[in-house]
Amino acid sequence: MSKASKSENVPFEEALKKLETIVEAMESGDLPLETLLARFEEGTKLARICQARLADAELKIQKLEQAAGGEMVLAPVSPELSEAE
Repeated sequence: MSKASKSENVPFEEALKKLETIVEAMESGDLPLETLLARFEEGTKLARICQARLADAELKIQKLEQAAGGEMVLAPVSPELSEAE
């Protein structure tokens, strides 16, 4: 399993926590430039993961429809929308 695919499977909360840790370390001003660049790259990947997870959650919420009986049901996501991400 590649490092990229492994990091993409990180839960949202864990990715956000790692991102916050990276930001705090970068803001400390104690890191050398090379380390800052590596942290920035990692943070960018984590930010993309968080953004994708939030977009997916928003899409699922938008797809909630009220059934005739008053129950909330999740409408299936069309394949076109899934491929656009």
